[in-house]
Amino acid sequence: MTSRLLMPYRSAGRAARSDVRRVARPPEVRGSTRATEILDWADPGVTALVNRVRGRASAPETLRVAHRIIAREIRPVYSVEDRRRVSATLRLGRGSCSQRMAVLEAVARAVGIRTRVRGLLVDGVFWYPRFPRLKPLVPKQVLLAWPEFRLEGAWVPIGELFGRADGGFTNRGGETLFDAVARTTVDWGGATACGAPGTACDLSAQVRTDLGHFDSRDALFAQHGQTLCFAARTVTEPVLGRWSAGS
Repeated sequence: MTSRLLMPYRSAGRAARSDVRRVARPPEVRGSTRATEILDWADPGVTALVNRVRGRASAPETLRVAHRIIAREIRPVYSVEDRRRVSATLRLGRGSCSQRMAVLEAVARAVGIRTRVRGLLVDGVFWYPRFPRLKPLVPKQVLLAWPEFRLEGAWVPIGELFGRADGGFTNRGGETLFDAVARTTVDWGGATACGAPGTACDLSAQVRTDLGHFDSRDALFAQHGQTLCFAARTVTEPVLGRWSAGS
């Protein structure tokens, strides 16, 4: 987490513009099943995880089982290295929301399910409840790679993978976005509402810029950088990379 001064130059420039906008993109991004630098699903460690979820009744069930394993076995932390390889996350046994979602994407690609990501710049205020004493250090905007999976002829965002709606996501306590999708829909596009007043699944009001879809998170980060600049990541990763979510 960092302030605007420690954000990459391109991200800092975008943060200075407070208007919500949508960046023009081609109407259809097909995604892929190929391995990438981040989604290195041919690595033996990733293959071992993939072998544990093969043979399920359907592609959605394969992803749900994989999600449960990742949630149980990879400890949630505040790592800021969004471009970390999936194989490294598995070896460490800990990862951020972004890193854990990347693991699920790698599993999907390994079993033949195409994936892509939607790039979102989310208002840093959304993360204030998680860092109440560190608000000045929270980024003005946070770049989020939100995965989507090609299932039964349609693109299904990770936030709709389980098809549940129980109270929405408040970004408080130890529950992360990755964990929350197993119990509630998480929608950044404004199409869903659920639960009691003030606990809606619709988080579209938190999106400052919709960057559109990309074939992979690698492509998103290559074009738009990460939330933190290299110096900030180098300084903060040794601490945040071990700091358990909610502690």
